Amino acid sequence: MTEDIDTRELFHRYEGNPILAASDFPEMMNAAFNPGAVMFEGETLLLVRLEQRSGLSQLAVATSADGRTGWTIDPDRVLIPETGSFAEYWGIEDPRITKVGDEYLILYTGYSAGGTVICLAVTRDFRTFDRRGVIMSPEDKDAALFPTTFGGRWALIHRPAPATAELGSHIWLSWSPDMKHWGDAKVLVPARRGGWWDANRVGLGPPPMLTDQGWLVCYHGVRTTVSGSIYRLGLALLDRDHPDQVLLRGNEWVFGPSTPYERSGDVPDVVFPCGWILREDGDTIDMYYGAADSTVCLASASLADLLEHLQRHPCTESTDLRHRRRASSMVPPQVD
Repeated sequence: MTEDIDTRELFHRYEGNPILAASDFPEMMNAAFNPGAVMFEGETLLLVRLEQRSGLSQLAVATSADGRTGWTIDPDRVLIPETGSFAEYWGIEDPRITKVGDEYLILYTGYSAGGTVICLAVTRDFRTFDRRGVIMSPEDKDAALFPTTFGGRWALIHRPAPATAELGSHIWLSWSPDMKHWGDAKVLVPARRGGWWDANRVGLGPPPMLTDQGWLVCYHGVRTTVSGSIYRLGLALLDRDHPDQVLLRGNEWVFGPSTPYERSGDVPDVVFPCGWILREDGDTIDMYYGAADSTVCLASASLADLLEHLQRHPCTESTDLRHRRRASSMVPPQVD
């Protein structure tokens, strides 16, 4: 651990960013962004969201031996919206991949005619996909599964939308015996209020990563200002055996838009990761993220540094929703 952890960036951008753009894919696309990530057959595999010029999205596979350069794109390895599907009527978006045994479980957002839904597809080869359909009804998104069961039940992190924006959008955790019937839901990470960097809404980034201290969660937080919204990233730590228990939540954001490719694009001021990979050294994390809803980029961090940062900068303010409700009348309007 270095002594200057409080005075330097935790994530380091790859100097060759962006690593993928719409022009790298064979069909004419508007944007390539928000990839899921996993190791597959010794290579880094990204499942990239491709937005067509129509505005609808599909998912495509890109692979690389070093996870940085030399990306191979197979036009036959795609997951496209299912013809005639109400759930995928306006496209599919933002995949998150969890490996369970020999299978890869992909949760993605279906943009239905009735709102966003969470869909599940399962694959072994990223060529054929067994669609399991909708597992969470609208409005819901930003979902990932844990790679193991807890007391015989699967756990799902997701972000349902509130009835009104003023209530804030929070990260929830739900349980299921079969990955189909979900319930016993509770708020896991609530959005904060006032001037906080994650004051309006929060949502899961990559799937949770198991560490010796618990499940590390990276989430995006959104703060709305008079010039627009800013998407930044924060950290939380969940109990290893009881993932509905938050052990730590960071006080500060740890990664935010600052470069031209993050601050300018289809949606400015956005960094949005859907996948990360812990490398063989057991410490290096490569995080793959969408920049400004336009390109795919890479940033790397030390797992030890992230955990140390959480320990040194925990949130000390109550984020209990009952406290929020009592205090809501005392929160001044946001003007910045």
